[in-house]
Amino acid sequence: QVQLVESGGGLVQAGGSLRLSCAASGSIFSINAMGWYRQAPGKQRELVAAITSGGSTNYADSVKGRFTISRDNAKNTVYLQMNSLKPEDTAVYYCNADVVRVGVWIKYEYWGQGTQVTVSS
Repeated sequence: QVQLVESGGGLVQAGGSLRLSCAASGSIFSINAMGWYRQAPGKQRELVAAITSGGSTNYADSVKGRFTISRDNAKNTVYLQMNSLKPEDTAVYYCNADVVRVGVWIKYEYWGQGTQVTVSS
């Protein structure tokens, strides 16, 4: 099996910064795209940022210029540096990864358990 474990959420004032981390572990052969999604109360889950194994990135318009996604392929870990946080960034943030497992050889999508980010005004 594969597990994604997130860390780094918390409470921060508007204008502050947080760094989220997500480490993948288990019977991993390779990881293709990794990303961060978020879901605020009463809203649908939305893509925040994604990064390919080659380092190409994609961001939601609402976070461009403020958030930076990166990954360490050797550690199977993806990061989200969040700067200039706004109250509207408040949400549960979920890690996502497309993983090929050893012995299975088919790409599956995995999700972390989520970490709460709360930005106070």
